[in-house]
Amino acid sequence: MRKWIVAAVVLAVAAGTGAFLWMRGGAEAQRPATFRAERTTAHYAPIATRAVDPAPLTAAEIFPTASVTAGGTTLARQGTETLTDCASAVWGSAEQAVDGCTQVLRARYATRDGRVSGQFVIFNLADSAAADRLVAALGDGGFVRPVPGTPEGFDGSHGWAQARALGHYVTVSWVGPVTGAAGGSRVDLTYPQLAVDSPSLLIQRRLLN
Repeated sequence: MRKWIVAAVVLAVAAGTGAFLWMRGGAEAQRPATFRAERTTAHYAPIATRAVDPAPLTAAEIFPTASVTAGGTTLARQGTETLTDCASAVWGSAEQAVDGCTQVLRARYATRDGRVSGQFVIFNLADSAAADRLVAALGDGGFVRPVPGTPEGFDGSHGWAQARALGHYVTVSWVGPVTGAAGGSRVDLTYPQLAVDSPSLLIQRRLLN
């Protein structure tokens, strides 16, 4: 099952390359150049509502390791935080789409050379319908804000991101080059994106509870 899920993530990122092209925004309102959105599926029916999956998320559950790796590329975790004001983590139409959200967990990551910065965000919503609405809003008129501590040179508007509804949760992984970093900002984001998205796999454990 786990191998199948990892393979699906790889295919999703590959298929999403160039799916949506966004205009550059301000530092707090950037959109990724490449974005893929996924609605929830019947696979996540056991956690389709918070009523049947009431235990709050914890940072230890979602971010159990100090780094994430894919394809030989490792990004170190720079910090985590848990918010109850979900609207503060998003902008635009996504602010209305987080109604009923009780938690946002965020983590920031960076490659050792500092050329790539990324973040993983997970929202705890009321049900799968709300999760699908948030994913739609993230693709149309709103997006997540950069996590505090994100490098000033983070060029998220030339980055890659993926938003997925997984039952009553929404995960967002977003990576981008850091301008001014040693070696320049022309980097391959394929494996950094896969690495930063990997915490989303941990939601699978809730299907077994």
